[in-house]
Amino acid sequence: MGGGLTLGATRGELCPLDVVQENQEVDNGLPLTFTPVNPKKGVIGESTDLNIIFQAQSICVQSNVWGLVKYEGQLIVSALGMPGNPGPETINNWFKIRKYDDDYKLVYCPTVCSLCRPICGDIGVKIAANGSRRLVISDVPFKVMFKKV
Repeated sequence: MGGGLTLGATRGELCPLDVVQENQEVDNGLPLTFTPVNPKKGVIGESTDLNIIFQAQSICVQSNVWGLVKYEGQLIVSALGMPGNPGPETINNWFKIRKYDDDYKLVYCPTVCSLCRPICGDIGVKIAANGSRRLVISDVPFKVMFKKV
C-alpha cells in the first residue's frame, strides 16, 4: 500500500524535486503544512484552495511547495511551486482536500483564478519504472489520512 509522502528524485535529477509516497507503510514521510488561500480564516474546510508545503530542508534550492509540472506527457506533483499569490501565475500550486469514502483525497481543481480554466483531476499514485510511487493527476484517487505532528 505504501506509507506517507516525501520528496524523491524520480526524473534522473540529483535533487529530490518530486512528491512521492514512501514504499513502506511504516514510513510516515515528511510533515506537511496546509495554507489556505485565505490564511486569516484559520480553518481549512473541504474544497478550500490551499498550498501544500513540505516542512523539510535540503541542500537543493527548491520551495517545497507542491505544484503540477508536465513530465513525459503526464502532470506530476513536484515541490517547485510558489506559495500564495492566487492567480494565473500560481494556478498549478493550488490543491483541495475532499471527502472520499471514509477518508479523504487530494484534488487539483483550483478556483483561485476566475479567468483560468484548469484541467481538474484527482491526485493518484503512479509507480515509475524505478519503483518510485510518484504523485500524478490520475483517474484513481490516492486515499489519504491525516496525522497531527
